[in-house]
Amino acid sequence: MAVLTGSPRTGGEDRTAPAPLDLEQPPYRTGCGRPRWVSVPLRFLVPALIVAAWWIGSATGAVPEQILAGPPKVWTAFTELYETGQLVDFAFASFTRAAAGVFLGVGVGLLLGILSGLSGLGEELVDSTMQINRAVPFLALVPLFIAWFGIDENFKILLIAVATVGPMYAYTYLGVRNVDRKVVEAARGFGLRGPRLVAEVILPAALPGVLMALRICLSISITGLIAAEQVGTREGIGYLVTLAQEYNRTDYMVLCVVLYALLGLVFDAVVRILERTSMPWRGQVAVR
Repeated sequence: MAVLTGSPRTGGEDRTAPAPLDLEQPPYRTGCGRPRWVSVPLRFLVPALIVAAWWIGSATGAVPEQILAGPPKVWTAFTELYETGQLVDFAFASFTRAAAGVFLGVGVGLLLGILSGLSGLGEELVDSTMQINRAVPFLALVPLFIAWFGIDENFKILLIAVATVGPMYAYTYLGVRNVDRKVVEAARGFGLRGPRLVAEVILPAALPGVLMALRICLSISITGLIAAEQVGTREGIGYLVTLAQEYNRTDYMVLCVVLYALLGLVFDAVVRILERTSMPWRGQVAVR
């Protein structure tokens, strides 16, 4: 408690200041709070259990080979394609198609989302068209795209681009609209205008929504890739699926599913790296 003493010069009472307290800075927690050697295996626990159940079911005969080939058969098919060099060529062809389509669709969707989110005129010009694009299933456009662009690479890339432009537009639009107006006004007070305002203030604030859109676009691109590679293709995982259907090779079919899954993991890893480098503060979770 404070000690009250008389002051001969002021005739009043002095309040003696309390002694300063020694405060400790709380530790800044990053990551999930678990060692990496524990966290990384946990990410692969459920897929490992699924593979184990699949292996046991095929080995015991509970799952017939005609319905679902077992892991040894799939591994044999993998080694056959790898030794001939077809596997690398097919995987690279599918990856380049998906990457080109995603790059085009994400770029257009990002620009349109920023334009529509920043300007009322832009929303009036763009939003209705993009909502129509989102409402029409992109698989319904396959016959039209074949008639317009043929069955070469342009058809495949444009189909993937149309499949991915809608989610990127929607999430970018919402992210821009949810930026705090006070932050924008403060940035304008410091002299930021035009492209600098968008690049240095609005886009960083909308980045969580943009990266979520990118994750969704990469997942949808695999669906578009499957549809595109079923038509007029001599290279790619989709062409391998067609051959497996013709010859009733369930081991090749399962191998193609695994390859698509690995392609999805690669895309997800790219987004995770972007999230960690651009938004390191989002490493926290609500419940541990």
